[in-house]
Amino acid sequence: MKETKRVIIFLVLTFAISWALEFFVVKPIVDGQGYGKSIIAQGIVAMMMFVPALCVLLTRLLTKEGFRNSKLTFDIGKDCTRYYIIAWLLPPVLCALGAVAYFVIYPARFDPTHSYIIQQSAEMGVTITPEQMEQKVVLDLIVAVLMAPLLNVITCFGEEWGWRGYMMPKLLGKMKFFPAVLVGGFIWGIWHAPLIAMGHNYGTEYVGAPWLGIAMMCLFCIALGTLFTWWCTKTGNCWPAIIGHGAVNGFAAAPMYFIAENNHTLLGPTAAGIIGGSALFVAAIVVIIVQARQSRKTVAAE
Repeated sequence: MKETKRVIIFLVLTFAISWALEFFVVKPIVDGQGYGKSIIAQGIVAMMMFVPALCVLLTRLLTKEGFRNSKLTFDIGKDCTRYYIIAWLLPPVLCALGAVAYFVIYPARFDPTHSYIIQQSAEMGVTITPEQMEQKVVLDLIVAVLMAPLLNVITCFGEEWGWRGYMMPKLLGKMKFFPAVLVGGFIWGIWHAPLIAMGHNYGTEYVGAPWLGIAMMCLFCIALGTLFTWWCTKTGNCWPAIIGHGAVNGFAAAPMYFIAENNHTLLGPTAAGIIGGSALFVAAIVVIIVQARQSRKTVAAE
């Protein structure tokens, strides 16, 4: 019962602080400038990634839980290290496969010359030649794959110590893996709802906005959360989720370099779309199946 109360307190604090900032600070800025044009709003949103970690601290202090079993021990060993490596390298692969699937289905939306991005840069007063753009894309892709988890470790720690380091272990203590990742992923997705309504990830001009966008974000978070939770249960800490989250954030926008025009929709090409995220969804299903089989074997052995 104590654990249930603690996770409720954590969620109430996290949602209250986050949504208050979004409705009373971010939204007025977005209403005046639009989400895509507001650097200030995007900066505040980036800072809000620290809210879940802040609420872990507050919850542990308010409930006198203390900081034992905080899921922060960075274990280095053969079993743990392989999950850190998987968390670092697998997300870009899954994002790339989803983007390939999107462009195979919609070949007319693929532009290897990056003309749309060059045009968008010109409209913002930045002149870039096709050759310079090509060099930028290659460099950005290399950085996204090799360096993004390290560059994003601080901001992603803010979210993941909350979701995978605090919420998910408590949910897993109350229910089996599959329902736990469904509930946890849904909560994580709904946490993003005000931002999705403002245009984050999907814009605002699509059929069913903002509700279909919010639903798609929940689906995306369930799939991503399944992988993160699986890796964290294998290592006993939240570092694989921090690494994986950083990898996703670093590579997520890469497919937009190859879009022919402003066709970024709920379908893709980024992993937050239903087609762009197809490889991610398949990987999550595989994890759920593997985990269910392992659980049955464990029960049978007992």
